[in-house]
Amino acid sequence: MIARSPVILVFDSGLGGLTVFTEIVKARPDARFVYVADDAAFPYGAWPEAELVERITALIGRLIAAHAPDCVVIACNTASTLALPALRARHTLPFVGTVPAVKTAAERSASRIFSVLATPGTVARDYTRSLIGIFASDCDVTLVGSTRLAALAESHMRGETVADDAILAEIAPCFVEREARRTDVITLSCTHYPLLLPRLQALAPWPVTWIDPAPAIARRVGHLLGQAPSGRPDGEAVIGFTAGAPNTALAPMLEAFGFERLLADPLEAAE
Repeated sequence: MIARSPVILVFDSGLGGLTVFTEIVKARPDARFVYVADDAAFPYGAWPEAELVERITALIGRLIAAHAPDCVVIACNTASTLALPALRARHTLPFVGTVPAVKTAAERSASRIFSVLATPGTVARDYTRSLIGIFASDCDVTLVGSTRLAALAESHMRGETVADDAILAEIAPCFVEREARRTDVITLSCTHYPLLLPRLQALAPWPVTWIDPAPAIARRVGHLLGQAPSGRPDGEAVIGFTAGAPNTALAPMLEAFGFERLLADPLEAAE
């Protein structure tokens, strides 16, 4: 148990981790949050794996040195499935990752047909297939590697127009019918995807349960750091982007998420 208010570093390739950040704030509103978006390298799926692991581990190491967090949340499936072992080997502080919610999907699927909607890299990774073998061997699992949905979510959050047809094209392969059964659960295995959840629900060919991993990640953080003591004032949330200050049009959205300041350089210690 940490007596003082903790410092929590939330890391993602872009804005997708905001879905995770929002849930963690509910668990520890007293914490000081440092959210860092590695938008200079977005999208991660375009990187060779070895180069991406090297980039992420080096960047997280510098962020830990700058901000001295009590916990690091990797709010990105790609970064988690690739770099968590290396990060845990190098650092002693706790890391909370984001991995496809295959176990939860299998538990909730009545039809035993569910889909994993993720980036192509996450879909292709042995880690994901291992989860299916362990937790969903009796299920018909469709792996859908979306090439555009994360970028569409980023555009949506920036206030740009995103056509329904573009979103539907990315999610349509998730909906599978097998005789009298059909997909009844879809796990959103990229933290960007819940940013589009109302659109996904409206465009779905039939109702399904959409699994957002963010609440489970927040519970894990609460388990590691303990719950916020009653009566403690709210903390602070700051945000930084590796590509530099974002377009000013993004400012109202960041303020709505509760960020009080924009870090000029997230790799430097914040005052």
